[in-house]
Amino acid sequence: MAFEKTATVLGAKTSYRLHPDAKRYTLRDNGFTETNGGNYQLIRPLDATPQSKEGFKLKITVSKDIQTLKMSITTANGLKAVNIFKDDRQKMSQDKFYFLMDGMISRGLFEKV
Repeated sequence: MAFEKTATVLGAKTSYRLHPDAKRYTLRDNGFTETNGGNYQLIRPLDATPQSKEGFKLKITVSKDIQTLKMSITTANGLKAVNIFKDDRQKMSQDKFYFLMDGMISRGLFEKV
């Protein structure tokens, strides 16, 4: 998956892009960690209890120049992208995804496209 100006997860109707005012410290303040390649990555569980290790995970990676990003929802081991929007059984994971994204939008990190 390549870095893009706008990104969304599999099956979601909303796309996101980095806010023009987003900076390195904004990423770090929101839980992003710097990877060995210099990019910034955030991994958040989408399960009911944070201690559970078997649910889906939201992975967002921002390029080191803070211009492009990629995002996906993966299985617990992070190897396969999944579509949590294909049925209503994943309603709680969908709500948690939108809650996390809305929080980052309100903090000036992303904006809806």
